[in-house]
Parts: sequence; C-alpha cells; structure tokens
Amino acid sequence: MSRFGEVVQRLAAVIETRRGGDPTASWSARLIASPPLAAKKLAEEAVETALAAAQGDRAGVIAESADLIYHWLALMAATGVTLDEVAEALEAREGRSGVAEKASRPG
Repeated sequence: MSRFGEVVQRLAAVIETRRGGDPTASWSARLIASPPLAAKKLAEEAVETALAAAQGDRAGVIAESADLIYHWLALMAATGVTLDEVAEALEAREGRSGVAEKASRPG
C-alpha cells in the first residue's frame, strides 16, 4: 500500500474512534454527529483546494488537500459509507473510459 493509503487508513481509524464522543470536545465527533455539517465542510474544503490550484499555489493545494481528505473521511463516517464501498465503486469503473462511464449513468 502507498504511504498515502496507509495515512488515510490510520486517519479513518482515528476518526472512527471519535464516534459517539463529545461534539464540544472533538471536531470529528461533531462532524460524525451532523452529516449536513460534514457535507458543508467538505464542500468548503473542495472549493479552497480548487482555488489554490487555480492560483498556482502548490503549498496551498497540499494543505487544502489534506483538509479535504480529512473532511471527506469524516463525511464517510457520518454517513456510514465505508472505504471498501468506495473502493468497490472505483474498481467497477476500472478500465472504462471516463466519457463512457459518465454516459452510462442514469439521468
């Protein structure tokens, strides 16, 4: 597994330990307890990451990407979606053109 994958696995495990924790003492617990808040924070971090990229701010892309990944993992925990489920969805798309995959989606 890549270093990135190992770090993501560890972070996901840490976030999971915050489930049921005191939302006033733990940001992760607060996000897990409120999927709408987790979704809002993920959207904010995605925009900040995109803006950093558009501005050519490499350090910003790195920092904002770390925030984005953390908030994505928190949203996964908040919604009960596992990393394995996301991996299955990615595997199902392997070897397919992105154009073909998008065209196959309903609606």
